Amino acid sequence: METVVRTMGELEAEAARFAATLGPQVEGATLVTLSGELGAGKTVFVKALAKVLGIEDTVTSPTFVLEKIYSLTDTKCPSAADGHLVSVKGFRRLVHIDAYRLDEHESLAPLGFDELMRDPSNLILLEWPERVAGLPEPTERIHFEPHLDGSRTLSYGN
Repeated sequence: METVVRTMGELEAEAARFAATLGPQVEGATLVTLSGELGAGKTVFVKALAKVLGIEDTVTSPTFVLEKIYSLTDTKCPSAADGHLVSVKGFRRLVHIDAYRLDEHESLAPLGFDELMRDPSNLILLEWPERVAGLPEPTERIHFEPHLDGSRTLSYGN
């Protein structure tokens, strides 16, 4: 599936639509990989998704710290885009990892990635998956392609 977003409002609406499709896996974390060139909108999407999920903390890129973990609640959170409710029941944490600074095929072991992956209550969003060795099969892959007019095409596939 592909979708084109032109504005921040459309991106937030797309993040809300995507969040509604997510739910904990039977075994292990929900892993979503985000790929695309620098400036393609990966972190902007994570910020919009975090907002939709009710995270009130300031969400910033974990480029220099590699990983940030945000707590979620079991309540329903209003979507910023359209007022609908998005259930986050079952997820306890949003884990945002940016692997850009890792050397080609470096492991995520120092971040406790294997342990994070074992917990079904984790929603893990991983930017730059191509830089990680031995990555498990993701639940969903999203590729971001920026356009000169400022819009972005999001391509989904698993």
